[in-house]
Amino acid sequence: MAKFVYDFTEGNKDLKDLLGGKGANLAEMTNLGLPVPPGFTITAEACRHYLAHGSPPEGLADEVDRHLAALERAMGKRLGHPDDPLLVSVRSGAKFSMPGMMETVLNVGLNDESVRGLAAQSGDERFAWDSYRRLIQMFGKTVLDIDGDLFEDAVEDVKEARGTKDDADLLAEDYRELVGRFKGIVRDRAGREFPSDPREQMDLAVAAVFDSWNAPRAILYRRQERIPVDLGTAVNICSMVFGNLGADSGTGVAFTRDPATGQQGVYGDYLQNAQGEDVVAGIRNTVPLTELERIDKDSYDRLLEIMETLENHYRDMCDIEFTIERGKLWMLQTRVGKRTAGAAFRIACQLLDQGLIDVDEATRRVTGGQLAQLMFPRFATGEEVGEVTRLTKGMNASPGAAVGKAVFTTERAVELAGRGEDVILVRRETNPDDLAGMVAAKGVLTSRGGKTSHAAVVARGMGKTCVCGAEELDVDVKAGRFTAPGGVTVGEGEVISIDGSSGEVYLGEVPVEDSPVVRYFEGELTAAGGGELVEAVDRIMAHADARAALKVRANADNPEDSARARRFGAAGIGLCRTEHMFLGDRRRLVEKLILAEDDAGRRAALDALEPLQRQDFEGIFEAMDGLPVTIRLIDPPLHEFLPDITELSVRVALAGDGADPQDRRLLEAVNRLHEQNPMLGLRGVRLGLAIPGLFSMQVRAIAEAAASRRRAGGDPRPEIMIPLVGAVQELEAVREEARAILDEVRDATGVDVPALIGTMIELPRAALTAGQIAEAAEFFSFGTNDLTQTTWGFSRDDVEAAFFSRYLELGIFGVSPFETLDRDGVGRLVRIAAEEGRKARPGIKLGICGEHGGDPDSVHFCHEVGLDYVSCSPFRIPVARLEAGRAAIEAAAEGAGGASGGGDSR
Repeated sequence: MAKFVYDFTEGNKDLKDLLGGKGANLAEMTNLGLPVPPGFTITAEACRHYLAHGSPPEGLADEVDRHLAALERAMGKRLGHPDDPLLVSVRSGAKFSMPGMMETVLNVGLNDESVRGLAAQSGDERFAWDSYRRLIQMFGKTVLDIDGDLFEDAVEDVKEARGTKDDADLLAEDYRELVGRFKGIVRDRAGREFPSDPREQMDLAVAAVFDSWNAPRAILYRRQERIPVDLGTAVNICSMVFGNLGADSGTGVAFTRDPATGQQGVYGDYLQNAQGEDVVAGIRNTVPLTELERIDKDSYDRLLEIMETLENHYRDMCDIEFTIERGKLWMLQTRVGKRTAGAAFRIACQLLDQGLIDVDEATRRVTGGQLAQLMFPRFATGEEVGEVTRLTKGMNASPGAAVGKAVFTTERAVELAGRGEDVILVRRETNPDDLAGMVAAKGVLTSRGGKTSHAAVVARGMGKTCVCGAEELDVDVKAGRFTAPGGVTVGEGEVISIDGSSGEVYLGEVPVEDSPVVRYFEGELTAAGGGELVEAVDRIMAHADARAALKVRANADNPEDSARARRFGAAGIGLCRTEHMFLGDRRRLVEKLILAEDDAGRRAALDALEPLQRQDFEGIFEAMDGLPVTIRLIDPPLHEFLPDITELSVRVALAGDGADPQDRRLLEAVNRLHEQNPMLGLRGVRLGLAIPGLFSMQVRAIAEAAASRRRAGGDPRPEIMIPLVGAVQELEAVREEARAILDEVRDATGVDVPALIGTMIELPRAALTAGQIAEAAEFFSFGTNDLTQTTWGFSRDDVEAAFFSRYLELGIFGVSPFETLDRDGVGRLVRIAAEEGRKARPGIKLGICGEHGGDPDSVHFCHEVGLDYVSCSPFRIPVARLEAGRAAIEAAAEGAGGASGGGDSR
């Protein structure tokens, strides 16, 4: 029979798939002999059964009975006993950290009888009734789905009656009154009494945690972080320890390094006389963890010892939750901590220098997504700041520069962002229900909470700019405004700027400048001159390049982009889209080509275009001297170069008999070339075969440009790519014409510039007949944008707005197949084509040039398939380079029997 429950003494950190991250790490700390309250974990497998069948798996109740009985024996108490009750927490814990997205219920086991026993045993009636009201409040909101504001409003009413704004001033009788009021809320809103049976409380809480896996905010977070939907969550049932027993008790969160910067030291927050949720929620402002040394030096010293133990054991920065109960330190959780992008690079190199990890592992500890964050612009400093007003300074919780309109609710953030407006979400503190607003906003600003508050932790995980704990701001959410020092009032819709690196908040739009990392890639900064962060990026990029099997090329269509791509580390051009050279003033020449009524007119139009094309190619060859340049011959349908059919029809109709003859001819051409589905019409290789001289003009321009560069002492390496080939016969016809022109140019110039001729694989038929096509192609480049469209039967321009969001909600897509390569469908076609192509032509060059070429997951897939290169936009080249190295390292680690350490900090 399957085992669904594990005691903390039975697991370890490698069982995250089964026990979730929290349960696995509680077990690991128990194994290390650290002070962990006894408890047990219900596996994620039980959750998956519950979600699939609507009921717990057979035998789970009996296993829980046995483990609960063992826990009661260990603690010398029984769950909810009237005289000396055992109380437990019921907490979620998925494989990947999802802070605040699922449910927690504390103080399970309290009722009208056991609350008196707790008061007697603790000697503190106020504490007992406070704990009881917390249970009803959390249970009501979490298990019974009651609006949490109803409970908070009741608390505010009691505080107002007491004449205070601070929970700490409430007395035992106040909390006793709140218990009664909370029970009334439960009765009115849930249609039932608050359950007094402790085991019923626990079972309902476990079911609520299971259900919370599919809560809207959890689904949204998983989608944002690309966490698989089918993992489920484990449930941890842990004996309660109390941080709200008085001044000698408290709760806190600690990091073994600063999660915002990576700086070594003591970082975290502490709150006296409080329970853990108070810290994470940011409801009360905390004190820095270093203050604990003054408050309770023994606990502080022991905590530092444990922090060192955990960092050395996990060989990574750790995030720790702890509680002190009357001077006794307890560890409630540890995990590999979420960190900012800059901290990730710094910490990886620090751990490398300390000898805790090797350089391969340091490279695995960072991601292309984090590198991309470091390349985003930052606020300008000094005189360039301009006409803005500094409002205040909070905690620099998550770095970056964010500018947008102030909004005060999640709903408004989502609404305005949906209209394309940039917004900053401003709150007193955030809670898990604010996730959609945080995703929609460019940044988050809160007046409460520290670096370990919900806002800070979630923002860091998403790479979202965040300033929290800006205590000088008086945020009035209901009125939609906040007041800053000096009486400055900022209402919804006014533009503010927040600097997550410094914590500064400004009224107005602060201008931005290139980040140091971009300046380093541009060659404007040396690694040594860019500071610790740029040095860390340089070290890791150098190793990634050394380990990578995949080359990274650029999608670039002009000399300027080509030069920038080379500075960013491109190993050539994988896609030069020649149709982009026909825009602007040159569009008129294309119109002449389309309107030509005979061969002479067509030839004249092509002759006018050829020198312009040749000039473009010369500039690109010069920028990419000595590196391959793959040039795609014209691909889109010709009507894209003509005026819009509706606009042109209206213009001709309004002009009547006085219409411009040129407009009439253009309208006739537009109607003639109009297609119901242009993506599958006259484009690509079909254009070259249907319009004599079009492809030959382009090939001649390429050859003459290459010859010119060779005569100037350059080393041009052209590769000519025929688009949208579906049958080998199409490619053979164009290839023979191209070869003849290359020979003509060689004979005319006396310069031989070898050029490979290959094709773009972007149709399913091409992928499935790749063995035949490879006999005529010297290289394949997978055009995965169109291959995705033709495989799925999607027109991207139509479907993304029409139903993609619904598909994501239903889990049909985990992520858009236009963002990350669909491995099962499109990826399978790529595998088939790569295998059959190599079988027919050993040594054939294989690459990918769709937008997927800069997507980290897609880069890893390309490595697995054994492609030679990926190609992406110039700005994404460093990301692809890093991921190419990481893919090679991870593949080698798997081949050697697994990972060498470090956790997943998602």
